[in-house]
Amino acid sequence: MDHHILTLQNGIRIIHKQVLNTKISHCGFILDIGSRDESPSQQGLAHFWEHMAFKGTKNRRSFQIINKLDSLGGELNAYTSKEKICFYASVLNNHTNKAIDLLTDITFNSIFPENQIEKERNVILEEMSIYQDSPEDAIQDEFDQLIFSGHQLGSNILGTRESVQAFRQNDFFHFIRQNLNTDKLIFSSVSSLPFSKIVKTARKYLDGIPSYSAVNSRKSFTDYNAKTRVVKRPIMQAHCGIGSLSYSNQDSKRLQFSLLINILGGPAMNSRLNLALREKYGLVYAIDANYAAFHDVGLASIFFGSEKKQLYKSVDLVLKELKKFTDKPLGTSQLHKAKEQFVGQMAMAEENNISLMLMLGKSLLIHNKVESFEDVVSKIRNVTSQELLDIANEIFALDKLSFLYFVPKE
Repeated sequence: MDHHILTLQNGIRIIHKQVLNTKISHCGFILDIGSRDESPSQQGLAHFWEHMAFKGTKNRRSFQIINKLDSLGGELNAYTSKEKICFYASVLNNHTNKAIDLLTDITFNSIFPENQIEKERNVILEEMSIYQDSPEDAIQDEFDQLIFSGHQLGSNILGTRESVQAFRQNDFFHFIRQNLNTDKLIFSSVSSLPFSKIVKTARKYLDGIPSYSAVNSRKSFTDYNAKTRVVKRPIMQAHCGIGSLSYSNQDSKRLQFSLLINILGGPAMNSRLNLALREKYGLVYAIDANYAAFHDVGLASIFFGSEKKQLYKSVDLVLKELKKFTDKPLGTSQLHKAKEQFVGQMAMAEENNISLMLMLGKSLLIHNKVESFEDVVSKIRNVTSQELLDIANEIFALDKLSFLYFVPKE
């Protein structure tokens, strides 16, 4: 086993992987709380909490939080997703204790000062404006709304202007009481330090954290109907989102589908969509396919931008590529090359220790285990062309696809 796990009495789990020949320690808390856990009046509160964690605790003022690791050459960061909030840091190994101290403080001891709420409210409103001015970002949020209409998964992580304007100090404390569960909270670490040292340092700060046992019962999404929507916007380029529901992060087909998505529109320049739309016809600058897996459902999506007059030609080419996956299985050589590419990309991703630290924590939180790289590779090697053909027909059937278009106003 190349990682170690310890469960504390309060339910918090520590996972650590020792990586030799690095001077940097990466660590963080991954919480099983996200924007889908918000009520309609709380929309955007999880993300606002992420911002406010840097704005004052029982022990530190805002400047002390910001300056604590930066002054040591380290970095403090956070993010919010549909189902997770993460606070994490990177520092030199000899400052790991300071990182754990600070991360524990902002995760469990935030006081949400009213004057800081007012300041950060304006920052988040500016963040909303940035996204709205960026159609390639905005279309992804609106595509979520189209697919998950009427459900929390369709809500914008940033919230709405009305909801963000309404939040007060007690709203943050109430949301945390509603959702914080130490049994669903991971402290993840990657560094050259041994597990024993990480545990000794972490327990110094975490043993005193009380147990929290809130249950955030997530409403499953079951009411999907394929839709098409056209939105006129003051933009120069047309944008398109195409997609459908796919597999949850608990589904046994998720790895096979990840391989299929990578062949279709992964980061490599030889992806099917990039070759067809950019390299062959020069219709797009960028096109990619994505797979987002949640605990009860998944989302497969394709996004690109093109000239308005080329928009529907581009869509036809995308559908033509999808049809190739549904009509005919990959050849033996094609499948072998696709597997080798996928395995190589995974290996390179694991070289990024921040990504590795986050992956370890999320995997333990979602699956209660972390599969070894060798086990995952073995599963990839065993994927068959017939499995990919069956999955393509299940997910990419034309009558299951939704379409969202951003088109320039005349």
